[in-house]
Amino acid sequence: MAAEKLRSKVGAAFKMHGLVLRAEATKYLTEALQATNEVELEDMIENIIDAVEKQSLSCNMIERSMVEAAVLECSRSIDETIEHIFNIIGAFDIPRYIYNSERKKFLPLSMTDHSAPNLFGSARDKAELFRERYIILQQRTHRHELFTPSAIGRQTDESKSKFQLKTVETLLGSSAKMGEVIVLGMITQLKEGKFFLEDPTGVVLLDLSKAQFHSGLYTESCFVLTEGWYEDEVFHVTAFGFPPTEPSATTRAYYGNINFFGGPSSTSVKSSAKLKQMEEENEDAMFVFLSDVWLDQAEVLENLRIMFSGYSAMPPTCFFFCGNYSSTPYGKNQIQSLKDSLKALADIICEYPSIHERSRFVFVPGSEDPGPGSILPRPPLTENITEEFRQQVPFSVFTTNPCRVQYCTQEIIIFREDLVNKMCRNCVRFPNSSLDIPNHFVKTILSQGHLTPLPLNVSPVYWAYDYTLRTYPLPDLIVFADKYDPFTVTNTDCLCINPGSFPRSGFSFKVFYPSSKTVEDSKLHGL
Repeated sequence: MAAEKLRSKVGAAFKMHGLVLRAEATKYLTEALQATNEVELEDMIENIIDAVEKQSLSCNMIERSMVEAAVLECSRSIDETIEHIFNIIGAFDIPRYIYNSERKKFLPLSMTDHSAPNLFGSARDKAELFRERYIILQQRTHRHELFTPSAIGRQTDESKSKFQLKTVETLLGSSAKMGEVIVLGMITQLKEGKFFLEDPTGVVLLDLSKAQFHSGLYTESCFVLTEGWYEDEVFHVTAFGFPPTEPSATTRAYYGNINFFGGPSSTSVKSSAKLKQMEEENEDAMFVFLSDVWLDQAEVLENLRIMFSGYSAMPPTCFFFCGNYSSTPYGKNQIQSLKDSLKALADIICEYPSIHERSRFVFVPGSEDPGPGSILPRPPLTENITEEFRQQVPFSVFTTNPCRVQYCTQEIIIFREDLVNKMCRNCVRFPNSSLDIPNHFVKTILSQGHLTPLPLNVSPVYWAYDYTLRTYPLPDLIVFADKYDPFTVTNTDCLCINPGSFPRSGFSFKVFYPSSKTVEDSKLHGL
């Protein structure tokens, strides 16, 4: 590309972000990008602008030194991306981004006035928890075609079917009857037996006597699109629906290469063509998911031996063992018993050298494993329990619940929680088709952008770490390690699977092939 044309393209891109390049910075950047082909040029410029915006800017004038630092960071991030093909990301290592409604973008925690997260959360953390969930859903809903206002002066048949979101404050400020409005808010039960709709602007009493519920599990503390009319200080609901979901590609089209997911790469691995190529070429890669691996049961250990024997000719990339690891997880001997069980598992793994040397093992604890109760996110099993196992099986990782896995360009969330039954028990109204519970469940989780859209007394969360349970942007795969029956559901380009309880489901498990994004239902019949 000609130098003059490239210079104007760079200057225009920075102006679109409200930034102005000094002459020296423009000259340096034009020279640095001269060798970049036109296909990659726009992405490269966007990456540099993102890197510049991450710096502490006192004004919108960009100096040469700032641009040099940004170019260096981008070139370093490309090298890092190739090096880090497979990463296990603990919940406490996930970056926190906060949506800024004025700038209409997500900012890292360091660029906001929020303090660093603390396990002993403050009152503000509890309020922010729900406010951030609301804002994420609100900005996502406003982008949906049903809620996008038409261009000024253009009134078509399509524009007449558009909807406009109202706030609770708008309802409360109306003295007359308001007909057919849609409000985004959270279902709460402030008084026993009476449901309310709450958003950052206020609370309004709901009348559900004529409400129709679209598909999904509508629980307390979940966010809903509520349609109805307002009269006499009561919002009479005619229909409940969930905020529309949004494919990951659409989200990233708005927010660029921000690495929401976590991991060593400074930008999202989704943009790496080299990693994508490696992912597609490595057709032998496979992940094996098991839940409720009761290591204190001889029958479970024997079936694991059969599984390892079957896979020894072609070892999987990784085995994911989710808790609970004990069938009787209480008592004074629990920790010693778990140590002995892990030792027995390590001995079995060592019987198969190909698996011992080539496969990785990841352990995600359950709510009844040794640890701080049922509060989320849950830390990994302690080192004094896992030390002997890690010495015998070096390629093993004991991580948090939930945890994240980045393999090439794919993003995976693993969550061990008996969530399906818990959400069904806390429904405002149970769905008519109980046979389709997995689809209802998956739709609820993805539309909420959160793994546990339940009241805090039902599913406790460390307030300041609630962001670690987000499913936004949507990952490629979510593994719900639930004791509910195994299922595989795809919704909004996101694959959701449940391997089921290993011993309770007749020793069934799931196998995932990243190159083709396919899932295989597997079951052991050895005993």
